[in-house]
Amino acid sequence: MKECPNTTKNMFFISAISVSETGQYLLLNVVLLMYLMTVLGNIIIALLVCLVSNLHTPMYFFLSNLAISDIIFVSATLPKLLSILLTQDNWMSFSACMTQVYFFSLSGSCDIFLLTSMSYDRYVAICKPLQYSLLMSKDTYISLALSSWLISVSNATINALSASLLSYCLTQNVDHFFCDQKALYAITSSDVRSRYILMLCQDVLLASFPFLLIMTSYVFIISTILKIHSSEGRLKACSSCTSHLTTVILFYGPVIILYGKPESEGSKELDKQLTLLYMAVVPMLNPFVYSLRNKDILNAIRNIKRKWNLILIKSFFSR
Repeated sequence: MKECPNTTKNMFFISAISVSETGQYLLLNVVLLMYLMTVLGNIIIALLVCLVSNLHTPMYFFLSNLAISDIIFVSATLPKLLSILLTQDNWMSFSACMTQVYFFSLSGSCDIFLLTSMSYDRYVAICKPLQYSLLMSKDTYISLALSSWLISVSNATINALSASLLSYCLTQNVDHFFCDQKALYAITSSDVRSRYILMLCQDVLLASFPFLLIMTSYVFIISTILKIHSSEGRLKACSSCTSHLTTVILFYGPVIILYGKPESEGSKELDKQLTLLYMAVVPMLNPFVYSLRNKDILNAIRNIKRKWNLILIKSFFSR
């Protein structure tokens, strides 16, 4: 907590990432490319799941929700970073900052719950295949997805309100490339001990516990796969959950490194780079993880392409 008699809630100065002038242009191009690829790739995944009847299954329903969440995730933070790199305007209004806090919390939490729901789907599909249609009925997987969004909305609302009710010093230099909660708590003149306790509870209930559930489900999945006698059956079972497990590792890996390492003044730039890694790179890779080796997705893309070509040919000859 900082002592400062004069407080304001008008503007925040976002310090962004410290790089040379040449590095700024390079970072601008890289972040812009990642952002466009993330949005385009996830829109394609979401549209494919909606348009192709073969993809109307629980796993792909969760995947389409994850794609929408990832679009929100990157759109909440990366456009402002791009604006800073392009215009050198590091100022952000109070309302825009709180909006970032809200949508970052919303999509981050939703990603975790959706990944947990997907792990349950894989557990049922491999460990209880005969009961799959009963345990993963339409009502069940829609309820799981809806619960993921509702809990995330509630969590995001709490975080945004918690940050907005604080008083901030006139020197409002947010040492990050977006309005991160911890960075905001570092510059407030209010007592934030209760906020840190709340963050700890959120980390346990909304991140650590779901991760434990995911790992537990994979313990049962691996145990079941090892009991399968045929190598073809083991390979088929493994391939059905490889994409999801890869996404879990990509999402949780940087987060565990970021929050597990000791904090120091010299590690702040490294923290920003790790945050950028899981904020930009992971959502960008998700569509590739689920499409490059996924026959259902690849077949859906081919079918859509074939239908589109037929429409173009018909329109050409009808002229």
